[in-house]
Amino acid sequence: MIPQYASALLISDLHLTPSMPLTAQRFFDFCEKEAPKVEAVFILGDLFEYWVGDDAAASSTFQQEVQRTIANLSTKVKTYYLHGNRDFLIGKQFIKKTGMTLLPDPSTIEIASQKWVISHGDALCTADLGYQLFRNWVRKPWVQKIFLTLPLGWRKGIANHLRSNSHIQYQAQHSSPSHLRKMDVTREACAAALKAQSGDRLIHGHTHMPKHHEESLDAQHWQRWVLSDWDLDHPESGRPRASALLIDQDGARYLDLIKH
Repeated sequence: MIPQYASALLISDLHLTPSMPLTAQRFFDFCEKEAPKVEAVFILGDLFEYWVGDDAAASSTFQQEVQRTIANLSTKVKTYYLHGNRDFLIGKQFIKKTGMTLLPDPSTIEIASQKWVISHGDALCTADLGYQLFRNWVRKPWVQKIFLTLPLGWRKGIANHLRSNSHIQYQAQHSSPSHLRKMDVTREACAAALKAQSGDRLIHGHTHMPKHHEESLDAQHWQRWVLSDWDLDHPESGRPRASALLIDQDGARYLDLIKH
C-alpha cells in the first residue's frame, strides 16, 4: 500500500551542519510552523551535510538536536525519509529515534488523489559515469559494513575529503554549461524511472536547480518538479535559498520559506 495523504510538504538538500546555523534554525522553525499544517512531510535526502554512521550522533549535540526536532514533528504528522548522496548511511537507529519511515529510492506516493514518484535524484544523473560508478560501490552493503567498522575519526576524515571534492565539482558545474549538463538528470533516466513506477509526475532534489518541467521522450510525457537546496548562511554565493514543494487539493506549488 503506497502512502496516501490529502496534503504534503516535500523538502531536500538542507545539508544541515553546525557551521550553517541560520539554515538549521530555518529547518527547526519549519518543523514547528509550516510542517504541522499538512498531513505528511517527505524529506528526499541530504538532510545532513554528511553522515558517517548513527553512532556519531552520540557525540554530536547538533545531530541530537535535529533528531529531537524530527521526533517531535513525527508526533504531529507522518514523516518520511529517502537517502541522499550525502547521508545514505543514515541507519535504523536514527530512523527509529526520529519516528520517520524510510522509503526506497524511488518510491510512489499519492497526494491529493494524484500519484507522484519521488527520488533523491542522484541516481538519475546517468551522464556522470564516474559518479554512478562511485555510487554503485558505496551503496553495496558489504562496503558500508567495512566503512562503519573504521574509527570515527577516520570516517570523518574520509567524509571531509569527499565533501572537498564535491565542492570543487559543484563550482565547476556552475561555471561550465557542458559540466552542468553532465551533473543534471537525464531524460532517459527519468523516463525509465517513471515507466518502472507507472507514473507521470516526478519529484526529486540533488541538482539544486528548482524548477517545474514539462518533458517527453518518444511517446512518454511527464511533469518533473525539482526541489531547492537550502542555504541561508552564504549570501556571497547568491540569494538565500529555502523552499518546499506543497501539494494539496489546489495542486503543486513552491512555498518560499525565506519570505514565509
